[in-house]
Amino acid sequence: MKKIEIGKLPIFNWATGLEDGAILQARNMSILPFAFHHIALMPDAHQGYGMPIGGVLATEGVVIPNAVGVDIGCGMAFINTGIKKKDFKPYLPVIMGDVRENIPVGFHKYERKCDPGEMPDGYTYACAPPEIDRSMIPVVSSQFNNARYQLGTLGGGNHFIEFQIDQHDNVCVMIHSGSRNLGKQVADHYNTIAKKLNARWYTKVDAVSELAFLPLDTYEGQAYMAEMSYCVEYAKRSRSKMISRVCEIIESYGYNVAGQIHDVAHNYAAEERHFGRDVIVPRKGATRARAGELGIIPGSQGSSSYIVSGKGNRDSFMSCSHGAGRAMGRKQAQRELDVEKEKARLDNMGVLHAIRGVKDLDEAPSAYKDIDVVMENQADLVNIVQQLKPIGVIKG
Repeated sequence: MKKIEIGKLPIFNWATGLEDGAILQARNMSILPFAFHHIALMPDAHQGYGMPIGGVLATEGVVIPNAVGVDIGCGMAFINTGIKKKDFKPYLPVIMGDVRENIPVGFHKYERKCDPGEMPDGYTYACAPPEIDRSMIPVVSSQFNNARYQLGTLGGGNHFIEFQIDQHDNVCVMIHSGSRNLGKQVADHYNTIAKKLNARWYTKVDAVSELAFLPLDTYEGQAYMAEMSYCVEYAKRSRSKMISRVCEIIESYGYNVAGQIHDVAHNYAAEERHFGRDVIVPRKGATRARAGELGIIPGSQGSSSYIVSGKGNRDSFMSCSHGAGRAMGRKQAQRELDVEKEKARLDNMGVLHAIRGVKDLDEAPSAYKDIDVVMENQADLVNIVQQLKPIGVIKG
């Protein structure tokens, strides 16, 4: 970790090769009047919208919608099936085909709504408990039925369903997904409100920084926290539904899946205690890493992923990376990378991959940082529990 002194608070940085835009965003965070103690940048950090992806900060008395982002609750699910590679590999192509047919990806969704009981409890418009004021969750209430079509769907971008092999040649399944349109609607709604309120209050927070805030002691702040929490749970249930469906497909070929599902979110804000103060900690593309806590850190579709155990490092607000992190912007990757070279790289590794043409290059391995360097840079944040290598990847 290196300390950067360019603002009001120090920036603790674990990343190498940070672009100027990410450094400027970290500086903007450091001069926020309600930011506490320091800013932390994980080793996969890169420029985001308002706040770097891979950024962590602590705030006192306020929450910043853009410090969580539009894919609220985005995270990872993982299961070790216990099935050996030699027994599984011959069926991998057909199993992947079945997964594509049964789990909508990209902009697609299910034709039928899920049962209301599959949705998170406590906040639904139809059955809110007495202690929950329905006016506290206007977006979830209005989007509830639409979200029922998307529960258990993958989405697009960097989301994936990946088949992997551990050190003992066991087949594992890893899923990266979020809260789909529901999270975006919540994020956009409250960021718009925050910007309007901040302008009305003549706040010192520069509007250009895109870090508009909501005080926690206001209706708007409490409503955002309630709706954000719903989206986090929604995303978790969505991943659970997908990974359970993948396991059902695997078992339909005569296998027995014996593992347990592990789930970790990396886009959310939580009430925590750090350096003797009760604060709100937004993690935007960062994984919580308390001492002994299991985390999931994916690579690209052409590199290893890792199951880790946190070390509880106070300087990172007990956090670590959420992946390898982008080395190139999406459009830049499509302009500069070579389709045939990227395909050959994955083919030579024996990976059934998702690169077909130029439009897929934004998710090519070369568009991402070297995961091994990222892991080396956070040796003081986590211990490696398992290394996982890809054998088949489904992208949105």
